[in-house]
Amino acid sequence: MNVIELSNLTFRWPKQMENLLEIPSLTIKQGEKVFLKGPSGSGKSSLLSLLTGISQPTSGEINLLQQPFSHLESTQRDKFRADHIGYIFQMFNLLPYLSVIDNVLLPCRFSTRRKVQIKNTLEAEAKRILSHLHLPQSCLNRPITELSIGQQQRVAAARAIIGQPELLIADEPTSALDHDNREAFIELLMKECEQAQTTLLFVSHDATLESLFDRSIALNDINQAYKGSKR
Repeated sequence: MNVIELSNLTFRWPKQMENLLEIPSLTIKQGEKVFLKGPSGSGKSSLLSLLTGISQPTSGEINLLQQPFSHLESTQRDKFRADHIGYIFQMFNLLPYLSVIDNVLLPCRFSTRRKVQIKNTLEAEAKRILSHLHLPQSCLNRPITELSIGQQQRVAAARAIIGQPELLIADEPTSALDHDNREAFIELLMKECEQAQTTLLFVSHDATLESLFDRSIALNDINQAYKGSKR
């Protein structure tokens, strides 16, 4: 099954004359672990905004999980995102007034589908994933603000993967870590994805990580708007 299918996709902001994105086609299959790279200005942020339904294409089609995602109403896209997409933000976006466990469980508060996927109690599942991602148990009762960057990263990853979303998007989540810790984190994340049969789209500038993935996509190569510009 194709998890992501783009067809004749274009995107530009209102009142803008030139397209930021022109992607004739792109397909990512279920279970693939894909490395998405590209220089600044190649359209990575715009593409992620489209894949999560924050923005809408100017023309063309976005199908996610064989559903016509780009034709859904705003509230339908929000529900689809909550049910089927996990997202690791570059700056993690953890909520400082919630505990570690409550941060991880946030997707289950918004999505019944992800909640019922969990066979354990919610708290037990959160602890299982955090343990698999090597977060020390001593961190579970500490405020988010007292965790290191690497520990916060693991909490953010656990939040994204809980409830077995079919698609996990990771936006530069390892940029604050040294190289060895980046590789170790990605390998742990991939094990969780394999267990849940989750497709991983990992966005990064760090080309040294590319070999860890099934394949890589250079957005500057497939984005005709970037290739046709004078950048």
